Amino acid sequence: MPDFTTLTVGDSIGERTITVNRADLVRYAGASGDFNPIHWNERFAREVELPGVIAHGMFTMGAAVQLVTDWAGDPGAVIDYQTRFTKPVVVEDLAGESPTTAPGTEITVTGKIGAKDDAAGTARVDLTVEAGGQKVLVKAQAVVRFA
Repeated sequence: MPDFTTLTVGDSIGERTITVNRADLVRYAGASGDFNPIHWNERFAREVELPGVIAHGMFTMGAAVQLVTDWAGDPGAVIDYQTRFTKPVVVEDLAGESPTTAPGTEITVTGKIGAKDDAAGTARVDLTVEAGGQKVLVKAQAVVRFA
């Protein structure tokens, strides 16, 4: 875990690029029980006026906070996490590619210290989450408690 006493508002906690393909969406659907066809059926997604198959919002949210849990070194240190979903993460069908090795869509996550509460021993990490050059989550903030 980072040293709380040396943290400063504005400090970077790092950056991560997450690659998501359709096989990832199928695995997540199985784990979460969310089999909504907008996450796997191109025709259906377009019929409901989406730009194509989209990643589960909770998948995107969970993938983004991994940057914070890795930085903190303890998933239990994240005591609050919230965000707003602004744009869907469109996961293209890469025809002819193996579903398990297809390159997929990239989600970029960067984090910085947004606030620090010395009395509580917590720091708020603000995340920037983008796919296709657009912010897909806004006000993505995780609160980390330091021992």
